[in-house]
Amino acid sequence: MAEQFFGKNIGKLGYGNMRLPKLDGKVDYATIHKMIDTFMEAGHSFFDTCYSYEASEMALGKALVPRYAREDYELTTKLTLIPVNSAGDMQRQFDESRKRLGLDYVDFYFLHSLNAHYLEKADKLDAWGFLRRLKEKGDVKHIGFSFHDTPELLEDTLRKHPETELVLLQINYLDWENPNVQSRRLYETARRYNVPATIMEPCKGGWLASEVSESGKYLKAANPEASVASWAFRYLAELEGIVAILTGMGALNEVEDNIKTFRDFKPLSAQEHEFVQKAVEILNVTPSIPCTDCLYCIKQCPEKIRINGSLQHYNGYLLYKDLGSLKHIHYMMGLSGSMPRNCIKCGACEKVCPQHIEISDYMAVISELIGDVY
Repeated sequence: MAEQFFGKNIGKLGYGNMRLPKLDGKVDYATIHKMIDTFMEAGHSFFDTCYSYEASEMALGKALVPRYAREDYELTTKLTLIPVNSAGDMQRQFDESRKRLGLDYVDFYFLHSLNAHYLEKADKLDAWGFLRRLKEKGDVKHIGFSFHDTPELLEDTLRKHPETELVLLQINYLDWENPNVQSRRLYETARRYNVPATIMEPCKGGWLASEVSESGKYLKAANPEASVASWAFRYLAELEGIVAILTGMGALNEVEDNIKTFRDFKPLSAQEHEFVQKAVEILNVTPSIPCTDCLYCIKQCPEKIRINGSLQHYNGYLLYKDLGSLKHIHYMMGLSGSMPRNCIKCGACEKVCPQHIEISDYMAVISELIGDVY
């Protein structure tokens, strides 16, 4: 499992900083300090954030950067192309990210969430040239991109941009052979081009860590001493060319459990691989929407619909068939925001959805199901 990248031994567990713990609606810095300290003391050092993750860069700028020596950690942040329309916009965003973080330089700077649409925009703005110039000046050490599209497009991108030093891919055991995500082929493409990868969504937005799902119950019965999430990490940790497996940790117990998995790491046995495949079969026959709660859709919705909340609670309805709870939750949501019935089917959310969910159709289904509850 141990590999050296960029001249360093980087702990295989990565700290995804998209979803922050909160207390009374505010970022809970006391908990974040404990989480980061526990993570670092266990020998892990890779942090991932993004300009567009709510309060994320500021949190690391307060809880990580002033409290640890610069050489003790590696940090990735990303250029979000959604609000960018010029070279000046790109420079202003980078400067703001660096100011939020309180850093002289960034270890890894990525183009964020590339797909066919954003690749076209990146080319038009010469975003690749912008990243190269940042590296030449020493403002960033390494450059790359996060990716949400087909293996063919990934190959085309890596061929056109040999300056890519690291790529962030969605890989987990549920998506390994999923025809919509094609994790295996994405991974194999990166390996062919000898580009190392970091992994996002190893637990598929928490679905592969749930102990109440049918697949979670199955894996828990197979090994009562192991957390359900540990199966997802063990499945990935043996892959070669992986710098870090990123996971969004929102509580100290999650950090501790993930550290335990990597500290006491044991590769999956042949029988355990069979258990994982059975879990995949269970998940594939359990209807669900593959929403990972990334929030990209909300940022593009002109009606400000709480799309992620509706999709996640609808998944709960599919699992438990509790219509009363679904209606009550939407009633509460409706007190403070726009709801599924306000969807105008503009498609803006679907253009940025990494999971390619047909969001407008689901808003109509959920709206009809819950009726006039608010």
